[in-house]
Amino acid sequence: MTHGTASLPASKTLQIGLDAVMNSMPDVVLVITEDGGITYANMAAESFFAMSAVNLQRLRIADIIAFGSPLLALIEQVVREGVIISEYEVEIGNPKLTLRPVDIQVAPVIDQPGHLIILIHERSIAQKIDRQLTHRGAARSVMGMAAVLAHEIKNPLSGIRGAAQILEQSVDDRDRELTNLIRDEADRICALVDRMETFSDRRPLEAEPVNIHQVLEHVKRLAISGFAREFRFHEIYDPSLPPAHGNKDQLIQVFLNLVKNAAEAIVGSSGDITLTTAYRHGVRLTVPGTKKRVHLPLEVCVIDNGPGVPEDLRAYLFDPFVTTKSQGTGLGLALVAKIIGDHGGIVECDSEAGRTLFRVLLPAFEGQAGEEA
Repeated sequence: MTHGTASLPASKTLQIGLDAVMNSMPDVVLVITEDGGITYANMAAESFFAMSAVNLQRLRIADIIAFGSPLLALIEQVVREGVIISEYEVEIGNPKLTLRPVDIQVAPVIDQPGHLIILIHERSIAQKIDRQLTHRGAARSVMGMAAVLAHEIKNPLSGIRGAAQILEQSVDDRDRELTNLIRDEADRICALVDRMETFSDRRPLEAEPVNIHQVLEHVKRLAISGFAREFRFHEIYDPSLPPAHGNKDQLIQVFLNLVKNAAEAIVGSSGDITLTTAYRHGVRLTVPGTKKRVHLPLEVCVIDNGPGVPEDLRAYLFDPFVTTKSQGTGLGLALVAKIIGDHGGIVECDSEAGRTLFRVLLPAFEGQAGEEA
């Protein structure tokens, strides 16, 4: 009997092709030449860039990445220095694709001079969830404050307004301007408190299957007939999108607020507002007030070509009283975050100079009314 290392039986020998391994990876894998020509793309790359591997291999990396992207500078550095370089929290996109936050690693290919491998990892959805939970916490703080303000401010304001009306009857025209000012300011503060009282609405969500495209078309008609009549609208819709699980009136309010926000952000009397829908593999979150968990595959985006959100405000954009408008109250986006949170969804903002995108992820309706959705 010969002693030594026994070989594995043929039936247990691992024989998996390189393509099978690469296509099983959830991360984008590209192999390029030093001059940018794409020589290999896995299935994740096809999905990420919405293009087949055959078409990708006919292009250069600069053709599928926005001009000035940090990825291009990273590739140049790897070619120059011949080392592995990683970059985190980079946004990748092009005019046809929405910007996505990713982590990137670029490295020379061993034993293949003149070739580089690029790994693109979409940042964890947990970061989006963490931001959304922060938005919900901010909305809850406004809910508590709204309840206090309703009792502690509105009642005294009613007395002030009534006193101003009485005074108005016994003063001359010059002083009547002052009583009108008191009355108008009291009405303005009451209106602000009324808006804040919306946050204290704790009634369960009256949800039903909602055609999100009907919601967007209704919002578009309202915008075109009013505050956005001078702007150009573009629609990029997925016609096969299933109905959303939500409240139609509240979703109209959400997207009307987002479109109005986009219109007010655009400098000048003309601009572009783009509405998009898509089916994405989402995450599972617990719906507030229940133990059910919902999938968030419906993506709706509102995009404008305004100057963008200042970098120092982006992390606080959905907090109450945070606004870039001189006459704004800072409650519109906080209300959006509250309503989408009630739907069990996520809202986030990606912004850069010349392009701001608000992305809403919503659950899809499943089954009949009364069943788990």
